[in-house]
Amino acid sequence: MSLLASVRPNGRTLCSSLEKSLRRCRSYTTRSENSRVIFSGIQPTGIPHLGNFLGALLNWVRLQNDAKANDKLLFSIVGWHALTLPQDPRMLSAARREMLAVLLAIGLDPNRSIIFFQEDNSHHAELAWVFNCMTPMGWLKRMTTWKSRLATSRNANDESEVDESLLNAGLFTYPVLQAADILLYKTTHVPVGEDQQQHIELCRDIADTFNRTYKGSTPFFVLPEYMITRTPRVLSLKDPTAKMSKSSPDQMSRILLTDPPDLIKAKIRRAVTDSIVGVTYDPQGRPGAANLLTILAACTGEDITDVAARYHDKGHGHLKDDVTEAVEEMLREPRREFERIKGEKEYLASIAVIGATKARELSEVTMAQVRSTLGLI
Repeated sequence: MSLLASVRPNGRTLCSSLEKSLRRCRSYTTRSENSRVIFSGIQPTGIPHLGNFLGALLNWVRLQNDAKANDKLLFSIVGWHALTLPQDPRMLSAARREMLAVLLAIGLDPNRSIIFFQEDNSHHAELAWVFNCMTPMGWLKRMTTWKSRLATSRNANDESEVDESLLNAGLFTYPVLQAADILLYKTTHVPVGEDQQQHIELCRDIADTFNRTYKGSTPFFVLPEYMITRTPRVLSLKDPTAKMSKSSPDQMSRILLTDPPDLIKAKIRRAVTDSIVGVTYDPQGRPGAANLLTILAACTGEDITDVAARYHDKGHGHLKDDVTEAVEEMLREPRREFERIKGEKEYLASIAVIGATKARELSEVTMAQVRSTLGLI
């Protein structure tokens, strides 16, 4: 839909679609003040592992199930973010569909949440460019995102080994696109882990800069609030001093949502622990045992201290058996549902179209007002 005004002898006038968008924008702003708009995204870079599942995805389902009638929830598969590092086109295309299938398999409902591919809505890139034009380089240099992503992609031991010559402009401005993802929908709440707070702070700074630059009767963008998710920090099964990661070269270090029962059992059986008799929860001194206790507590919904107390006089083998059983029980239904729908390309495509249409209906309102505010209309 074009937002260009028709040209008349006495100057330009707004087309009817733009007028409607601007009118809807006022009602959209009012509605946001009385309800929550929740946004979060995930990259299509492989099947989620147990850490993703326990940390982010289950929380998304809880947010959906606990949402009030007037809340809006948007969950995006962010393909443009994936492009900040080299991708194989065929693998990325397949990964996009698989990630959508995963989100549906774990319980996200297209009738209750807006589920869509970021790249199906060009407004994300448009707003990101606007923000790039007002975000100081100094702010981005202080961000740790590009350093950690480069370190992970190069399998470096830490960020000090990162070669900055490999940094591209997209990866450097990654947090600006993330801010656009959030602010495009006048998001009020963003579910994040504690390690992601820096990104939300930058998003708030960008929103505040826009608001102060283009002062109006009311602030243009809502400053989104954190929703700190009290989720477990699941660590690598082979190196319990590092987070579980899809990019680790050791496939035995992570449990994928699609892993069959025998492979889950093998991975947990080979998980690094220690030679100390008995099991205690000591993340610093006994990270391997602590990681298994964390996983078990997350699967059962119990307090970790209560779980640890049950294994005080038991061995690691007993703990690993129970962790295996709990993980398999938790993943059984999502895995079955994923296997059922992953090949239904027409169904997945229809869900993507519906989600993108709903997302654009909201973002068109924001961008119409942004263009008007900037003088681009």
